[in-house]
Amino acid sequence: MNGKGGGGDDAAASSSSAPPPLEWKFSQVFGERTTGEEVLEVDIISAIEFDKSGDHLATGDRGGRVVLFERTDVKEIGSRKDLEKIDCSIGRHPEFRYKTEFQSHEPEFDYLKSLEIEEKINKIRWCQTSNNALFLLSTNDKTIKFWKVQEKKVKRISEMNVDPSQSAGNCITSSSTASPRAHLPNGGCLEGSYKLLSGDFNFPPGGFPSLHLPVVASQETSLIARCRRIYAHAHDYHINSVSNNSSAASLSPWQVQRCKFDLAIHFKAGLCDLKTDSRLCYIDGETFISADDLRINLWNLEISNQSFNIVDVKPANMEDLTEVITSAEFHPSQCNTLAYSSSKGSIRLIDLRQSALCDAHSKLFEEHETPGSRSFFTEIIASISDIKFSKDGRHILSRDYMTLKLWDINMDSGPVATFQVHEYLRPRLCDLYENDSIFDKFECCLSGDGLRIATGSYSNLFRVFGCAAGSTEATTLEASKNPMRLVKNRCISVVAGRRQVQTPARPARSLGSLTRVVRRGSESPGLDANGNSFDFTTKLLHLAWHPTESSIACAAANSLYMYYA
Repeated sequence: MNGKGGGGDDAAASSSSAPPPLEWKFSQVFGERTTGEEVLEVDIISAIEFDKSGDHLATGDRGGRVVLFERTDVKEIGSRKDLEKIDCSIGRHPEFRYKTEFQSHEPEFDYLKSLEIEEKINKIRWCQTSNNALFLLSTNDKTIKFWKVQEKKVKRISEMNVDPSQSAGNCITSSSTASPRAHLPNGGCLEGSYKLLSGDFNFPPGGFPSLHLPVVASQETSLIARCRRIYAHAHDYHINSVSNNSSAASLSPWQVQRCKFDLAIHFKAGLCDLKTDSRLCYIDGETFISADDLRINLWNLEISNQSFNIVDVKPANMEDLTEVITSAEFHPSQCNTLAYSSSKGSIRLIDLRQSALCDAHSKLFEEHETPGSRSFFTEIIASISDIKFSKDGRHILSRDYMTLKLWDINMDSGPVATFQVHEYLRPRLCDLYENDSIFDKFECCLSGDGLRIATGSYSNLFRVFGCAAGSTEATTLEASKNPMRLVKNRCISVVAGRRQVQTPARPARSLGSLTRVVRRGSESPGLDANGNSFDFTTKLLHLAWHPTESSIACAAANSLYMYYA
């Protein structure tokens, strides 16, 4: 009895320690559609990314354009440190404004393969800022570009070196008039021109009143986007991921020393040359990876004509191909570690120190099938469309068609938590296969504190789940000015995949435990999570979580919606 009582107390304590569910509110919308307005294909947003500071947001669309937004509320109220000094709490939510846009990619045609290359932006990644300039990577299916966006002051001459009273003699319009006197370019009169040319001219003691030095003033600033590097001809298949390596600015001193130690060992082993091998430029944020269906390449930002193939899953005979790479991501702090997912629902963790070609993984994360549950759609819905590391690098969040899964990198026996997103669509998998909706690639994101996760769905809905120990938070929101309009506070939880418990659900154990947690939304067949009819034409594929605050940006067709809590 004591054991049971203690367990109940632990469960109650765990539930009480879980953060309360967030109440989401509408913040801003850019590119809102009017009723009945037709959306052009080129205007549909295809990528969203916050920078590490959260002060800038970038979006890419199917027309190859990149649009930048900048945060305005921080500039208005001053820095956080200044407010802390005067004991003033920040109660405002992030607000952004349009900054600039530029054409990143153009449609191309590969004449050797007779293949059209779309201008659609697949991924955007921010790089380190330098000298008040913004740097970012953008990619379409074949080509990656490195962009620099910087404010340039436009200098104009505000005052000429001609006295207005004497300027008439210098004007082109008056040069043809019959004037008995000639004029010098600086506004003076040339009465003794022969004396001047002979060197007998003397300046008067007071100088020439008509002579003024021109004044150059910076009257306005202009944002200029310049493409610094183009990384092309390295992928035979469509690029699905781009990820920056961790920079020294994001690492602690001991992590930097550890990276240097690892590089020294790598060099002494004779695996590479420190002067020529760009795989070793880990700690300065100068490298990034790009992944397609079969290969992952490692690049140096300053070298556009050479890359290193670090992962190659292409078999000798393409008929033996059983899985492809779907997403790849660098570890946020361990410069030698990256993860990539596959179409079979597995995630592999690789260590760049092991070998030049990292075909052998250091860890494999996959969930084994339940005996007798395999069907024609099993492998399709198991394909992972996106993976994200948590900010501390301890967990990996993955998104497949039906679920979100949270993995602990120290535990490869299975996910520590599973969140059902599209379970209500299981009876309609045949219809989804017929209209190709089953192949939609939904992205996922984590909050900066690692306590919540989010992903998109159909009917312009997105879901926010709490992943802290004991949390039962599972909120469905609509991408509109009233995100809570269709929300019904219904939450059905399944613990360890066995029991269904009406809310309040039984609290989960910590993420480090072996207990599996599954949280579900509504499972009404023929209806979405809010009890509404399906709308597969409106899908929310792309979203991003602000790195430091409870704010989410999501794309609904050509509209960018922002919410805060």
